[in-house]
Amino acid sequence: MPAIVILGAQWGDEGKGKATDQLATTETIDYVVRTSGGHNAGHTIVVNGEKFATHLLPSGILTPGATSVIANGVVVSPEALFSELDALLERGVEVADLVVSANAHVIASYHSTIDKVAERFLGKNKLGTTGRGIGPAYADKINRIGIRVADLFDEGILRKKVEASLDLKNHLLAKVYNRRAIEVDAVVEELLSYVDRLRPMVQDTSLLLNRALDEGRTVLFEGAQATMLDVDHGTYPFVTSSNPIAGGVCTGAGIGPTRIDRVIGVIKAYTTRVGSGPFPTELFDQDGENLQRIGGEFGVSTGRTRRCGWYDAVVARYASRVNGLTEFFLTKLDVLDSWERIPVCVAYEIDGVRHDEMPMTQTEFHHAKPIYEFFDGWQSDISGCRSFQDLPKNAQAYVQALEEMSGTRIWGVGVGPGREQTVEVHA
Repeated sequence: MPAIVILGAQWGDEGKGKATDQLATTETIDYVVRTSGGHNAGHTIVVNGEKFATHLLPSGILTPGATSVIANGVVVSPEALFSELDALLERGVEVADLVVSANAHVIASYHSTIDKVAERFLGKNKLGTTGRGIGPAYADKINRIGIRVADLFDEGILRKKVEASLDLKNHLLAKVYNRRAIEVDAVVEELLSYVDRLRPMVQDTSLLLNRALDEGRTVLFEGAQATMLDVDHGTYPFVTSSNPIAGGVCTGAGIGPTRIDRVIGVIKAYTTRVGSGPFPTELFDQDGENLQRIGGEFGVSTGRTRRCGWYDAVVARYASRVNGLTEFFLTKLDVLDSWERIPVCVAYEIDGVRHDEMPMTQTEFHHAKPIYEFFDGWQSDISGCRSFQDLPKNAQAYVQALEEMSGTRIWGVGVGPGREQTVEVHA
């Protein structure tokens, strides 16, 4: 049985939750695993007409019989974790099968404080973070002054680590940002308040997942953020603080690369991104406003408006290459129902030179101008289609063109938000 990776192939918000949920309806999924990011991510899933949003939790939390795993590569805010769990419990969702890695790093309250004041301090040069402490928590991890989930169960170690982390941060807050110092006792007391509820969930998740694969279980690794937000391979510095590409699954979950059988890239039929940074196909006209309105392009976790643009085949080819994708899952095709002609970016023009692949430097990408090919629209409602043959001919032609120019086969197409609103292209 396979280990399957589902990840974002653009700048996030592609509909990874829908793809994960869809796969779980066709395969018997035993484990759904988050391997990177924190509660700055967000997945929206519609089940029987009811909308659910997950942030820190894997979207598999809604899959009966599946164990949800928050692996070591995730940064965990205990407050956000339990707030999200309680919200699902209030709606009658069973969340008993949740496992958290002992080695996952903890987001403390001071991480979000540093995140917010640093963004304000940067002014016009801000990165557009969510202010939820993700970057500062990862920075502490790399600086080796981070707090792991397991540390919460030893008050002596926890206190020493909080003291070490706040030693520099309090100088920074007081002398640079003109803020009050944070008290060690208050942070320790808050973190200890989560221990009793957290303890039964904590395991060695690397051991758990490797044993599951040894036993022939199906493990689904669910990406957060996306390829173009990868700290190494994205549009740096306008990126997240982790590696949401396929290679990051191995370090983020403690499994070897030979374990992975299938890598699915989720990609919209157009393109969006949240926050600052270059975006070659971004639209500033009525088309952009219509994509935003029809697509409901507002962040699941933050509520921020998403910037909208046409499909970018250069980005798709890049995502396929750096992730070793075996297939794409195309979402939100129905959003394009009303267009007479649909542009697709097939290459970039930079200083008079055509680039068919991703430019090497940040400067080049910042100056990239899209080269478009145009496709006839279908101008009809496809939300009721349930097979590829049901789609209008022009919609079929659009999907086939995207598949050809993106370099990877398209496994399925989303024609609406519902679990049943999916068209299979290739079995």
